[in-house]
Amino acid sequence: MSETLTSVREDVTADEPAPPRPVVAEPTVTTLDECVVEIISDSGEGAQRCGQSLGAIAARMGNGVWTVEIIPAEIQPPARSVAGASGNRIRLGSSRIANGGDGVDIVVAFNEQVLLGRVRAGELKPGCTIFLESMWRTHSDPRIAAAYRETYEELVDRGFLVVEIPFEALCKPVVPDARRGKNMFVLGLLCSLFSFDLKLAREQVRLTFRKKSDTVIRANLTLLEAGAAWAEDNLDVKYRIPARRATVPQIVVNGNTALALGVLASGMEICAMYPITPATSASHYLSEVFERVGGIVHQAEDEIAACTFAIGASYAGKCAVTITSGPGYSLKQEAIGLAVMAEIPLVVINVQRGGPSTGQPTKGEQGDLLTAIYGSHGDAPKVVMAASTIEDCFYSVITARKIAEAFNMVVVVLSDSNLATSQQPFPRPKFDEAWLAAPIDQSPVPFGTKPYDWNPDTGLFRRVIPGQPNGMYTVTGLAHDRDSRVAYDPVINQESIRARSLKLAALQKTLKPPPVFGDRTGDLLIVGWGSTRGAIEEAVTRARAEGLKVSSTHLHFLQPLQPGVKEIMQGFDKVLCVEANWCDRPEDKLIDENNRRFSALAMMLRSRFLVDVDCWGEVMGQPIKPGTIHALIRARLA
Repeated sequence: MSETLTSVREDVTADEPAPPRPVVAEPTVTTLDECVVEIISDSGEGAQRCGQSLGAIAARMGNGVWTVEIIPAEIQPPARSVAGASGNRIRLGSSRIANGGDGVDIVVAFNEQVLLGRVRAGELKPGCTIFLESMWRTHSDPRIAAAYRETYEELVDRGFLVVEIPFEALCKPVVPDARRGKNMFVLGLLCSLFSFDLKLAREQVRLTFRKKSDTVIRANLTLLEAGAAWAEDNLDVKYRIPARRATVPQIVVNGNTALALGVLASGMEICAMYPITPATSASHYLSEVFERVGGIVHQAEDEIAACTFAIGASYAGKCAVTITSGPGYSLKQEAIGLAVMAEIPLVVINVQRGGPSTGQPTKGEQGDLLTAIYGSHGDAPKVVMAASTIEDCFYSVITARKIAEAFNMVVVVLSDSNLATSQQPFPRPKFDEAWLAAPIDQSPVPFGTKPYDWNPDTGLFRRVIPGQPNGMYTVTGLAHDRDSRVAYDPVINQESIRARSLKLAALQKTLKPPPVFGDRTGDLLIVGWGSTRGAIEEAVTRARAEGLKVSSTHLHFLQPLQPGVKEIMQGFDKVLCVEANWCDRPEDKLIDENNRRFSALAMMLRSRFLVDVDCWGEVMGQPIKPGTIHALIRARLA
């Protein structure tokens, strides 16, 4: 694709008076099925905002879109550092896109060092086109100028098509600080390059800066127009990705915003949390809109307080949610145990990140599955669900709230950093009254009813809230009997544990088997959960097109497991779990069948169903690529 972009005019600079626009031949328009674009910069230069805006414009054009934020591990890494790349990957397609793809086709880089980090990570396709800020070539610091020229030569030697553009000089006539303007100039350039409607781009800029002054909005619109005009005058090629306008209204949001919208749609009225990467933006969105519908966002002094605040609100009759990430989930464990013991409904959202300890705060991983299911002292059964798409983030919260109140349980919704910051269009939800949990029965409690009157078959009981006539009882985290009196009697203790466990079985009886992507029999079944779904299904599609007998299934409920999983696995010669958590590699010299550690889901499936489930995991801190899984499938079926 990139070989067609062969020239760029180098005789136009922003320091000269603007010459009349030259009369140029109509550029060649190349039609593409898809294209992966990255915009990268130092932190604070707006590359992420540029990428998000480009994705939103493409979605409005009718293209398939998936964006992936590129976030450095440090909050403010040193400028011009190889590890400090901040930006966005945007995959554009003529049909629905469900992951960030493989290699990059086009890169816009604001300096050569952040670009070098992406090159060394193997993110760029051979022949990738690079639009590179050229100001560093003549920098006053000879070391910076030398580093730029050295990197430029390396890029050319690697076969990349490097187009040097003086972004800084081109933006200075519009804004005094070009660092805060390049992103909108680049947005205009890319809109021209991909033949996007500039009217939609202007609308997106106005939406992006709607909270700013008119002066700021006008400046950014001018930069947008300047970038588009520069591309029209200087680039000799355009691309067109066929689009299909949606027949129903769409929204374009990231996973965290979808989670927050799910909180609103579910009817929950209280969110208690402590800020933690990468979950915090969910509370930022709720903080802006929750009060309009009577909701409250409580920022607690720490993770434990956030969880106990939510438990207290739920006990009082308002099913609450607490949102966190891995380290925060660990701190909430004892309080979650209190909700389990007292059987108070609670929704916990865990936006997973790399660990252990503080680990990789801005990088994705699926390392918390076993913690979510088993991470408590004593037997503390919880429902555990995993969202697999941006849209699924929205609906999972609605489902979680209904389950929490119907079964008086803790429901954990697992997302992760890859979903949290990625954007994808999906049909605008139409509110349904069924999303809301039924009102709590606040009629007088029949005299003699016990607060924990467990049903012997299901473990369920009627929820009673403070203030109900005849409903007064003591809430305790200690072992208790049906009257909620502290009781250490062995028979009573076992009865209460049995009742809490039965609720999982009662829920499991209501679930449907997971769907199978592909045929129900074959040589290989890929099993996944969470954010790997898009990459797995794309890889399976590629492999099936080659005639390989492979299918996949993706689990939405992890505790309890959906019915029919064993029967699905039995239809295949081999079963392979693909997860973004660690499992030992059999090729390592020390690893054998006696000491190999399996990935989280593989371990669960092997122990539950006594089926020989193999596993493969990757913990690179970035989304697993469909090409990687495709190669894995081919190797396993060789």
